[in-house]
Amino acid sequence: MSEIVSSPQARRRKLVVGLAVGGGLLLLAGANWHLVHVAISSQPDCVPHLRRGEGEGRPGAYSAARSACR
Repeated sequence: MSEIVSSPQARRRKLVVGLAVGGGLLLLAGANWHLVHVAISSQPDCVPHLRRGEGEGRPGAYSAARSACR
């Protein structure tokens, strides 16, 4: 029976790679949590825009499909 004996350099390399992967996953999870938190907790203010049926209605002017602002 042969046993695989890993050298200290190989163990160290595995540890460094494992820590780097774990750190990257934590960074990714933190960034996603931040995006979800901001999306849930923020309420954008109303901005001036053309409402449907108002204004000149010229081509290229954007308007909200269904405005929540009054």
